[in-house]
Amino acid sequence: MADQSGEITEGCRLPVLRKNQENEDEWPLAEILSVKDIPGRKLYYVHYIDFNKRLDEWVTPDRLDMKKLQYPKKEAKTPMKNGLPGSRPSSPERDVKKSLDLHVQSASAPSRGKTLPTPKRKAESVSLATQVSAVTPVPSIPGSAEASQASVYPTIRDSSFSIKSREEHEPLTSLTTNGTTSIQRHLIPPQPGRKRKNCGGTDEDSQDSSDGIPSAPRMTGSLVSDRSHDDIVTRMKNINCIELGRHRLKPWYFSPYSQELTSLPILYLCEFCLKYLKSLKCLQRHLTKCNLRHPPGNEIYRKGTISFFEIDGRKNKAYSQNLCLLAKCFLDHKTLYYDTDPFLFYVMTEYDSKGFHIVGYFSKEKESTEDYNVACILTLPPYQRRGYGKLLIEFSYELSKVEGKTGTPEKPLSDLGLLSYRSYWSQTILEILMDLKSENGERPQITINEISEITSVKKEDVISTLQYLNLINYYKGQYILTLSEDIVEGHERAMQKRHLRIDPKCLHFTPKDWSKRGKW
Repeated sequence: MADQSGEITEGCRLPVLRKNQENEDEWPLAEILSVKDIPGRKLYYVHYIDFNKRLDEWVTPDRLDMKKLQYPKKEAKTPMKNGLPGSRPSSPERDVKKSLDLHVQSASAPSRGKTLPTPKRKAESVSLATQVSAVTPVPSIPGSAEASQASVYPTIRDSSFSIKSREEHEPLTSLTTNGTTSIQRHLIPPQPGRKRKNCGGTDEDSQDSSDGIPSAPRMTGSLVSDRSHDDIVTRMKNINCIELGRHRLKPWYFSPYSQELTSLPILYLCEFCLKYLKSLKCLQRHLTKCNLRHPPGNEIYRKGTISFFEIDGRKNKAYSQNLCLLAKCFLDHKTLYYDTDPFLFYVMTEYDSKGFHIVGYFSKEKESTEDYNVACILTLPPYQRRGYGKLLIEFSYELSKVEGKTGTPEKPLSDLGLLSYRSYWSQTILEILMDLKSENGERPQITINEISEITSVKKEDVISTLQYLNLINYYKGQYILTLSEDIVEGHERAMQKRHLRIDPKCLHFTPKDWSKRGKW
């Protein structure tokens, strides 16, 4: 094996042994991204094809299946253009890539650059227990000016129904062509042989993208990463372990910390100011000088042990940059900005006798031209799958309600972020529909605009959620919403598990008009 392993080079593909979620052996195909020699043996950094990059790891030669080794294909000779040797036919994609390359700073010198693009592998999928099902486009709903006319996201599941089966039962909710929704208190029994997605069963916490791949990166806000920069450096995790308070975290992705920190076995962070230090002794010395016991900024929410702090990226630049560096270890799809001035950061903490410990955060632009109320959102791994992700999402919409706006998260969403947002939207909308009461014996009515105004969820997200849940159907000449027993029971089960909620009475927040300020 040792002789054979010497033939492996970067770019080779071969099956690699790993444990799946059931702790069973499997041999998925993987690509060798890097090779390093340590005394006595070699190590190989592998990316599992069609798996998320967070599962990339260093492996030993005994985990490689050399019998199925695939060498990288040699590049085909490029045809000549205008008969001149060495010239290539023009390619719009290459031209765009060249122009973008001019603006990219080296990853090894983060302090000098303004942005650092981070790549996302093509066709990455989730290797978690919950995966996003395949989706198909669904046309938007026609209606009057009062009904939503916005186009529907292309990630909505096909919502075709058999009209005959619907005629046998009285619909619970109907959306008329003038945009109103009417509801009756008769439930449709579950149809045999038809499985519905549990609307509230997802309890994944959010990371921040993949609700659609943009044709080009936005040039405002936090910037979705540009996939054209598939740099080998940024494809590999560079930090081994992070100690943050009482937790030790294994990073998922590359983060542009200083080169000298990447060789450390553990990177130590002060959990209150997020300053990074080389050793435990340096951390202990720092803690004797650090007076912070909570994030800098204003505490705008407190209920029980949960608090939220609003941090201005201009006034607290060092903290904001340190927060971005930490978050980048767990976010693969966002470009990291060192210019934090245009952003506000909302940090959620959990309080105990030692202080306010960071649980997660979300950032938002001070001025968003596209109604984004979240740029990046993250629940730290030790606190995931405990309801904190939905709490962050709910808080972002509570802020939008106070501002009197509808909002939406910056697209695309991550795999976990998409699951969390879909689950939150589903529960929020179903909560409203099930609370509607009939008047004068008639079915209660509500418009999509009204749902959007009540929840501050953008109309496009309302429509996409209704279609994703297969609630919208055409019935006797009008568009209707139909809630089955499966949907209702699934929603009730999910709400019983959702113990953490935002109390608007505990929010003390005054929105600022950033457009009137010459400087942030």
